Amino acid sequence: MNIIAGVDLGSRSTKVVLIDRDGRQLFARATRTRPPLIELVDRAVDEALASIGAGRSDLHYIATTGFGRSSYPERDLQLTEVTAAAYGAAALFPGTRCVLDIGAQSSRAVKIVPGGRVREFKSNEKCAAGAGGFVERAAKYLETELAEVGELSMNGDNPVAISSVCAVLAESEIINHVSQGESRENILRGVHQSLAERAVLLVKRIG
Repeated sequence: MNIIAGVDLGSRSTKVVLIDRDGRQLFARATRTRPPLIELVDRAVDEALASIGAGRSDLHYIATTGFGRSSYPERDLQLTEVTAAAYGAAALFPGTRCVLDIGAQSSRAVKIVPGGRVREFKSNEKCAAGAGGFVERAAKYLETELAEVGELSMNGDNPVAISSVCAVLAESEIINHVSQGESRENILRGVHQSLAERAVLLVKRIG
């Protein structure tokens, strides 16, 4: 078997995908990112291969991306998150012209041209208020399981305003809303609305 492994070493989670030489997906799984990273990737790749009845001798190629992409010495190729998102989107949806990637610590809007080449991109890496980690922290303040956040947010009928562009100040706003007796549903809907508004601004910046 000529298996290709893709590993996304993100700040919150590590994703492993196995495909064959024809591009067919054989396996996909995400796990929490924890050090040491080399051992984490080794274990994740070995478990992925074992799940399809394969071993390291069947592994033809390993590509890495994400913040920890350069940490794995066994990689054959490393790609930035922007490049990986662009090529991945173009491969799955050939007509794609824009990719919006909202990660745990940063968000990116990527304009691509046919073939998946990056024409332009913008990110919010200076502030985590526009990224997924902000939702996690909001859930923590509200003593809510992350798995419940989506449904609770959808049940909100009067989203609170969260206007700060700084994550620290935005979190202070959440605490203030809690102290004023606002419901979890409306606070979480406000969090998602704030995140969506920042994402739209990123997309507008790339035209």
